[in-house]
Amino acid sequence: MKAVETQNLRKVYKSGEIEVEALSEVSLDVPEGDFLLVSGPSGSGKTTLLNVLGALDLPTSGSISIFERDISSLSDDDLSDLRLRTIGFVFQAYNLIATLTAYENIEFPMVLSNIPPEERREKVEYLLKLVDLENRAGNKPDQLSGGEQQRISVARALSNDPKMILADEPTGNLDSRSSDRVFELLKKVNSELGVTIIAVSHDPRFVQHCKRGVVIEDGRIVDEGPSASWASREQT
Repeated sequence: MKAVETQNLRKVYKSGEIEVEALSEVSLDVPEGDFLLVSGPSGSGKTTLLNVLGALDLPTSGSISIFERDISSLSDDDLSDLRLRTIGFVFQAYNLIATLTAYENIEFPMVLSNIPPEERREKVEYLLKLVDLENRAGNKPDQLSGGEQQRISVARALSNDPKMILADEPTGNLDSRSSDRVFELLKKVNSELGVTIIAVSHDPRFVQHCKRGVVIEDGRIVDEGPSASWASREQT
């Protein structure tokens, strides 16, 4: 099964009479279980692509299917349900709720999904162990390091058993040691849990952890291939 399939995807933003084409004729297939890196210069359309793939924004034209569901035919409620139950999001700025503890942040999507309390407790404890932060469960975001916050963000993204995680510069605010831990965590989520991951990153080290990569420039895919060839290119 394909996790994502797009055909001739185009996204245009308007500012008065000025049109900016953020995505242009993007056709992309992402098999279920893939770990795809999206790279390219700033302003190339990477985040726009991720937002469209996550049903946070709709394309101007073209088609997009998420796990063989054409999202253009979905109602707003169905799109919300897709984002809640099928897709997990990891953001550069973590986007944790400041007033909630790490435990409560992980639990929150399950509350929205009306999952019973005992099931929520078991899942949160499992996820805290997965990200190696059982001892930080009662801490609020401002009591956690950046790396710890991002690992809690990954745990939260997994709380509703998504089929796919979209990560937008997940190590952009982290030092190299914390970045390595997040890299390894996402790789583990992909290899052991089978979750499809699409990540946007400027960090060349990310290449070593991904199965495949695409390069976007000026809203178009200009290169793609296996991560091994990308790693060699980064070293030259």
